Amino acid sequence: MVFMTDHVDRDFLEACPGLQIVAGALKGFDNIDVAACTERGVWVTCVADLLTVPTAELAIGLLLSLSRNIAAGDRLMRSEPFAGWRPILYGAPLAGRCLGIYGMGAVGQAIAQRMNCFGVRTIYHDPRALAAERESSLGARHVTFDVLLAESDHLIVAAPLTQDNLHAFDDGAIARMKAGSFLVNVGRGSVVDEQAVARALQSARLAGFAADVYEMEDRSRGTRPTRIEPALVRDADRTVLTPHLGSAIDSVREQIELEAAENILAVLRGQTPPGAVNRPVKIPSRTEN
Repeated sequence: MVFMTDHVDRDFLEACPGLQIVAGALKGFDNIDVAACTERGVWVTCVADLLTVPTAELAIGLLLSLSRNIAAGDRLMRSEPFAGWRPILYGAPLAGRCLGIYGMGAVGQAIAQRMNCFGVRTIYHDPRALAAERESSLGARHVTFDVLLAESDHLIVAAPLTQDNLHAFDDGAIARMKAGSFLVNVGRGSVVDEQAVARALQSARLAGFAADVYEMEDRSRGTRPTRIEPALVRDADRTVLTPHLGSAIDSVREQIELEAAENILAVLRGQTPPGAVNRPVKIPSRTEN
């Protein structure tokens, strides 16, 4: 059983010749070399659905905190005596604005569904557009990446990390975003270039940035940073940063680990695990430990 802090690569597999399954207690699996596991006859499984709703809820919480200065207001209340209302910390509304979602898998759809009650106009970009009936039920419209950048007042990244979207939100992409927009990342850290975000906040191209995932966490990257971009940490007025709280619900964590364990037991019984993300090549001569 592996978690986000683990990295399963070819060297790991070489050291474990009797390995039968890598069961991820996680939704994404970019920290696992699925191709190498498949070649060596090792199952890879994940827990696809249990993190969807908690992550969507957190994304909306981050967006609200960022756009309405909730975290900044809390810090202010604790730093000085409250003298009553005065005109400070003006934020941005959600109603009547355009919400962009990058990545319209289960998490993106859960966000769109929940954001309908806020009166936003929702657009999204994903390599695969949803069926028209599903788009209609979510009140969302598929657009190109450039349109997503140009029209979104609030943009939520809800995409897994792939070979094609590393630093999708770099200096060039952020320069094409609407001036004064807000960016929230609950997908994978490395989909966003944190240094580019810091520069955009400094120039006021972005009004704010919130994240629950960071480049330093992506162990599949050999050159990943060793810490969160310091400029983002220092810019407390325009950033909201949380310590990967997307799955931080005790009942959900228990369910995730139980489901990962069920995947392991299925393989040990000679069955196809229900959370399989690959179909491994069988290697009859594999040495057993």
